[in-house]
Amino acid sequence: MKKIFTILFALLFSINAFANENVEMADALRSSGKIYVVVAVITVLFIGLFSYLFSLDRKISKIEKDK
Repeated sequence: MKKIFTILFALLFSINAFANENVEMADALRSSGKIYVVVAVITVLFIGLFSYLFSLDRKISKIEKDK
């Protein structure tokens, strides 16, 4: 579990390093207000992915513990 948080922490810092670039598509989405939809969809996908990985980790740990 500690590895997952370390990887997530490193990923967030690497995303922050690329966030300073100006991207025309992002400016267009921001001006039309659609950027919030994009952020919401990405957030839901990441929450779903991490909850699936967390539940899978718990199931695998339980199986390993039973053996």
